Amino acid sequence: MGKRAAWEARVGDSPSLTPTPHLPPGTVVVLDLDEFEEVTRERGYDEYRPNEVTGLLSALVEGFARKWQAVIVYGLDWERGTEEALIEVPYVEASEVSGDLVEIAREVGATGVSVTIVAVTGHVAPWIRGDRSAYTATPTRRTALKILERLKARGGGVVYVDGRIVYTLAR
Repeated sequence: MGKRAAWEARVGDSPSLTPTPHLPPGTVVVLDLDEFEEVTRERGYDEYRPNEVTGLLSALVEGFARKWQAVIVYGLDWERGTEEALIEVPYVEASEVSGDLVEIAREVGATGVSVTIVAVTGHVAPWIRGDRSAYTATPTRRTALKILERLKARGGGVVYVDGRIVYTLAR
């Protein structure tokens, strides 16, 4: 059974999926390193080259995308290193990727830097890509971005999945 058929069999005609029927269901993931400008200054990193943290995050984002057949809409940067990313996973609910997102947060946290990760089930539009404006191209992306901004304002270092915090970095 393909991903689309499996999704439809599991979800059916869920009312939460009806507002934007022209977009396929799936999960939007946004992530951002916390206070990374400060870390860059403190550790003497070159902001235009990958370092241990941004290089690791690049590898983790790419590995996540390959595993889940996700689309990296914005952010993966092998030349400078990845500090933030917008990823969409068609026909997969956020709860399904939760464990992998927690693992990403743990691995980044092991470097002494925290990351905030938000995953929201809704509708995806992986064909809408490009610059930072891609973050606001769909309602689900806007929702995920607002949640990310709120969590970062509170200190970050968490993984949030569909309405609840599933991991907090021990400080």
